[in-house]
Amino acid sequence: MAGYLLGRFLGLAAVLLVTSFLVFSAVHLAPGDPVSFLLKGHPATPEARAAIAAQYHLDDPFPVQYLKWLGGALHGDFGRSIQFRQDVGTLLGSRLPGTALLIGYAAVLVCVGGVVTGALAALRPGFADRVVLIGTGVATATPPFVTAIGLVSLFAVQLGWFPGPGSNGTGPVDRLYHLTLPAFALAVTLAGLLARVTRSAMLDELGREHVEVARSRGVPERTVIRRHVLRGALGPIVTVGGTTLAGLLVSTSIVETAFNVTGVGQLLVQSVTAKDLPVVQAVTLLIVLGFVLVNLAVDLLAPLIDPRVALTRAGAA
Repeated sequence: MAGYLLGRFLGLAAVLLVTSFLVFSAVHLAPGDPVSFLLKGHPATPEARAAIAAQYHLDDPFPVQYLKWLGGALHGDFGRSIQFRQDVGTLLGSRLPGTALLIGYAAVLVCVGGVVTGALAALRPGFADRVVLIGTGVATATPPFVTAIGLVSLFAVQLGWFPGPGSNGTGPVDRLYHLTLPAFALAVTLAGLLARVTRSAMLDELGREHVEVARSRGVPERTVIRRHVLRGALGPIVTVGGTTLAGLLVSTSIVETAFNVTGVGQLLVQSVTAKDLPVVQAVTLLIVLGFVLVNLAVDLLAPLIDPRVALTRAGAA
């Protein structure tokens, strides 16, 4: 296990290093000029433009810029925002709690809604199964921004049950109330995907021989479902669920922009538009780090859920 963890952490470091270089290169190759944004369209002499470029190290050669940024990032210094004129770490620290709360809220909705709905479809063939299949098909085919528009139109404008875009709330409970519509908009598509995976995995387990044997021996149905069907289906559910939850990190930029939620996703959209290089690089690296950590957590949980995975790794070693 120690060797496995060491290998995974080394792989994590390699992924982050390659990603940082690709992101840094892509941002610098994108059209647009950060100096022109700083000048806000005002004419400036070549000397003034050169002074601004020197202040933000924009006049250094590309390898020098990358190495300076990488060295600072390793020490927690991601540079200074061109758009907001403040330290990127401080800027992310002020936006990260709101995004983390939104992702956590949506993750609960995805896990509970997806697993419960998928289990209902697998255990209730017929009308319930058909309704779930149609509903999850619509959910997975609907982009988050379309869901956001529909939720705002129905529950905020027509019914008035929830506040519209631009309201952040005060206090934990009020904050969760204001994040309900954004969380549902973020969770609907992914919950539909997880429900379909849960349904498929449980149907596969229901046809296993050991499930039929347990039923023939008179084991209560609830026990059969809990100990044999659901536990056997947890492997693919957790694997797909982990990837699905990692996808929440990307979708936040769409939902936060649609609902005007002050968070990291909205900050990323604003920074891309303004070509705020330090912020774009830091947020993208943060998203990649989230993906890698979620995948690592799923790999570590796999042997606990299914001992056959641990036996396979031991045999391979």
